[in-house]
Amino acid sequence: MSTAQVGHAPPDVATRRRIPPATIVKTVVFHAVTLAMLAVVLYPAAWMVLSAFKPSNDIIGNIDIIPETWTLANFGTALGGIGGIPFWSFFWNSTLLGVLSVIGIVLSATVSAYAFARVKFPGRKIFFAIMIATLLLPTHVVIIPQYIMFNSAGLVNTYVPLLAGKFLAAEAFFVFLMVQFMRNLPRELDEAARIDGAGHFRIFRSIMLPLMRPAIITSSIFAFIWSWNDFLGPLLYLKKPDLYTLPIALRAYVDQTSVSDYGAQMAMAVLALVPVILFFVIFQRYLVEGVATQGLKG
Repeated sequence: MSTAQVGHAPPDVATRRRIPPATIVKTVVFHAVTLAMLAVVLYPAAWMVLSAFKPSNDIIGNIDIIPETWTLANFGTALGGIGGIPFWSFFWNSTLLGVLSVIGIVLSATVSAYAFARVKFPGRKIFFAIMIATLLLPTHVVIIPQYIMFNSAGLVNTYVPLLAGKFLAAEAFFVFLMVQFMRNLPRELDEAARIDGAGHFRIFRSIMLPLMRPAIITSSIFAFIWSWNDFLGPLLYLKKPDLYTLPIALRAYVDQTSVSDYGAQMAMAVLALVPVILFFVIFQRYLVEGVATQGLKG
């Protein structure tokens, strides 16, 4: 005999009937507040994207987010570049710095992290503490000494000052991230490899690097985005326009004439945002796993 024949409601109907009204109200309120917060967070980005399709005069004079007059001229101006230097030149400079920053971070931070996490040497804890202490040092404190050092070496107007720290493991955040991840990997893996005759280099290359993929990809995401968005570093060390990155080129649209071209600036900002979004979307599935620093556990 069926459930309906004995006078009982189907299980799914009965479950819906048992939901208290207070729970429904809380759920609705929660989603409404979440959507409101999402709208607040996304409004600046939406305003920037839609402003790229407005005439320059309407960007400042009109507070409406939806353009009254749609135009693609801003993108043509942005792609035309500044001072005879095309947009793709700035794009290439930013891409070059971003890719080299990722390579430098991955190479230097992984090796340094392996030394701190797996190799026992005198003063290891002291050196690790000093490295962590550099995270508390404000960047602005070292700007002048670093500039004097690079200027004395004749490295201003090159990308060396922007990349040297990446290849020398001077980015303590990434070293710390990888150390914490590597400490969660069981040491039995190292011991088994040593029994088979593997040295530190073989253990690092064949065992640690494959297991550290989430941490490496997480570090790569942060390194690329931070390098892509860096404004202060290129502003200090790059004086030639053909070496400028996209953040510096964006500022140039405000300074190049007495009348600022906000439309072209917004269009270039949209174009500069696309690679960052794509880079994040492609690798975001590794982000949470890497930040959580959860490796294999014995």
